[in-house]
Amino acid sequence: MSFYVKLGKVPPKRHTTFYKSDGKSLYREELFSTIGFSGIYSNKYHIYMPTQVEQISELDKTEDKMWENSPLQYYHFFTDKKQSKGDILSSRNEFLKNSHCILSTAHITEDADFFYRNSHMHELLFVHHGKGEFLSEYGSLIFKEWDFIIVPKGTTYKINFENYENVKLFIVESDTPFDIPKLFRNEYGQLTEDAPYYERDFRVPEYTQPVDEKGDFKLLLKVSNRIFNYKLTHHPFDVVGWDGYLYPYIFNIKDYAPRVGQLHLPPPVHLFLTTQHFVVCTFCPRLFDFHHEAIPAPYFHSNCDSDEVLYYVHGDFMSRKGIKEGSITLHPMGIPHGPQPGKTEESVGKKSTDEYAIMIDTFASLQLTTNVKDTMVDDYSQSWLGNGND
Repeated sequence: MSFYVKLGKVPPKRHTTFYKSDGKSLYREELFSTIGFSGIYSNKYHIYMPTQVEQISELDKTEDKMWENSPLQYYHFFTDKKQSKGDILSSRNEFLKNSHCILSTAHITEDADFFYRNSHMHELLFVHHGKGEFLSEYGSLIFKEWDFIIVPKGTTYKINFENYENVKLFIVESDTPFDIPKLFRNEYGQLTEDAPYYERDFRVPEYTQPVDEKGDFKLLLKVSNRIFNYKLTHHPFDVVGWDGYLYPYIFNIKDYAPRVGQLHLPPPVHLFLTTQHFVVCTFCPRLFDFHHEAIPAPYFHSNCDSDEVLYYVHGDFMSRKGIKEGSITLHPMGIPHGPQPGKTEESVGKKSTDEYAIMIDTFASLQLTTNVKDTMVDDYSQSWLGNGND
């Protein structure tokens, strides 16, 4: 999120002496930047050198197997059928991926005994179920159900839930940042009047006291498909202050203000965040089109340049049958898709919808893991046969 935030103690000028209370030893300044030194950044001030590592080792990682030679077809699968017990890392199950993004779910059952850093991918954590606290070098973010937690790559964090009776995350990893679309910002970077959200809808970290503690602290770093174990000599949340434009933040899907048209509006009208290789859209409760002969259901379309993924959060989705909470549909590029038989006719005359879903449109084809094969509806690709205007 591109607006300036300052928390804690920072010196009047960057790159100048900033002494601790003893007047002799310095706080350690760390520039946390994107696109080399040309993108947004923040400056953090540590009690200890952030480079201090006592020991490094690599952990064995069990990868989700790829579904080799998966057919080009429509897919519908139930993510709740694949659940692994564990923490924020070990409970993840990957379903779809390419060289730029990974889509997974995590049914988390326990706190992690480590700090975590995704060193190569930015993360979007959608809290489908659960509430708790997201702690990082930047402070505290209290989260609740249906919050998006946007985490820049390289952020060290720990996520704690109030309880683990029913916790689920939908996780999207990206090798490029999650950005506010340019069309929602004016020349100064401020959100425009017609944007679907406003700056006050975003929650930024709250200040927490720095932890001045030495000892043995475990930090796990994810680097592509590898996990490294860093043994630190001090607590990683030793930041006394920071300022800048780069930090984790939260947005709740219910705060998205959808647009309504006289006739059906295409999916880009639901745009939420952009990356260089895919977009994130949100479908939220809204009034339907108000033309007297409008068809609220989407028209059939062939998006020749995008794979379309929908993660279903809540409600009765107007164009699909058999959808459940936690369903995912994948409609690959190169073949047309649209409402299932009868859904177009059913939509005529309806005035509104009470649905929540997250759409990921990728600009490169997605590969499937065997988790899709294990949880899919076998005859989904034939579900357009019959009961329509053949």
